[in-house]
Amino acid sequence: MSTKPLEGRLALVTGASKGIGAATAKALAAAGAHVVLTARDVRALEAVEDAIHEAGGASTIAPVDLGESDGIARLASAIAGRWDKLDYLVISGAYLPTLTPVTQIDGKQLSQALTVNFLATQALLANFDPLLKRADAGRVIGLTSSVGATPRAYWSAYGATKAAFDNLIESYGQEVEKVSKVRTALIDPGATRTDMRAKAYPGEDPKTVKDPEVVANRLVELLVNDFEGFHRERVEG
Repeated sequence: MSTKPLEGRLALVTGASKGIGAATAKALAAAGAHVVLTARDVRALEAVEDAIHEAGGASTIAPVDLGESDGIARLASAIAGRWDKLDYLVISGAYLPTLTPVTQIDGKQLSQALTVNFLATQALLANFDPLLKRADAGRVIGLTSSVGATPRAYWSAYGATKAAFDNLIESYGQEVEKVSKVRTALIDPGATRTDMRAKAYPGEDPKTVKDPEVVANRLVELLVNDFEGFHRERVEG
């Protein structure tokens, strides 16, 4: 198998400044894809880009706040102005509100979670749909959570937005499968060593959960081997 199986492909990764997003961006670049890195933290994005370039990969940083109403549209316009297609859209950026009972959910945090996890996802799909359809096999991968499919006490603010996230991505996949070669997937990374995980489980020893690279490598493997219809899986390990 080629050491650069994704050579010539263009990938956009949201939440690419840290955690699973950063690891996925590096893994995609290592496999030969040109990766557009987007997140809010410019310095963190530059660090990821430096690591990619030092390893011989290709990337472009595009700082965007997913919470900005026109940020995603501007990003799509910029990418369309440089490239004629988008092969892979990896939606990794997410916001975790404070874990709390339903009756004590903070309204501002819930609003931010809805904006980042749900509204931004719809905007990404709407704005990048034309570029994905121009690819010979456009693929959308959303990083989800088990609490989206299975409600859990105190996780409702996050879980509800992830349930909506899952619905958007799978619905979009059904809408485009008969009229294009675009396909969608939802990947639950499971317990992974990230800042979000540390926020949710402050007393957990991070060494007891897997590295983000495990998830990233599985995502790349999935894209290299490809999938023909809607795909959902949980990454163990």
